[in-house]
Amino acid sequence: MLYSLLDGRSRTSTELALIGGVTPSTASVHLGRLKECGLVRAMAQGKHRYYRLGDAQVAAALEALSVVAGGQDPFKPNTPRELREARTCYDHMAGAAAVALHDRMHELGWLESSRVAGDAYEVTLCGEAMLGSLGVDIAALRQSRRRLAYACVDWSERRPHIGGALGAQLLSLALKRRWVLPHRDERRLSVTPLGRRAFKLETGV
Repeated sequence: MLYSLLDGRSRTSTELALIGGVTPSTASVHLGRLKECGLVRAMAQGKHRYYRLGDAQVAAALEALSVVAGGQDPFKPNTPRELREARTCYDHMAGAAAVALHDRMHELGWLESSRVAGDAYEVTLCGEAMLGSLGVDIAALRQSRRRLAYACVDWSERRPHIGGALGAQLLSLALKRRWVLPHRDERRLSVTPLGRRAFKLETGV
């Protein structure tokens, strides 16, 4: 189960039970113990609880063990391609493009993990300035009643995209700048050439 989480994605206890070849109840017991030891972290989202590796040290230990024991096959998504690239997730964007944007904002130092809440993000001073230049008023978002930003597990990529007030504003920005185009009566979004450059999809960032 731990090796299946090495790709950085999150999985439910049901999926991990299938991977481990055990019953769901047995997997829950194992995951509870792994969580107590800090080897995994759990994130509740709606009806589901997603598990991921505790931190980079756990991944490094598993990588070292894999030299002797071998690793597992990488994650292979089975989501339809048109939905996997970009779609809406409530009022924010999901899919490969949203995950790429999430990763890009972390690379640029615009976002950082909160020291208070495990799945929450804080916008840095640099991020506030740069997002402000794009028309996103972070000060106003902080005054809203909803959470500013948090890691929302992407069900096709199994890696986080950005949820919360910031996520909603980023979707609005992407639509306004025609980085993505909506489809009537569908969740699917089409990523334009402008969007591919903005999300750095060409380089897989």
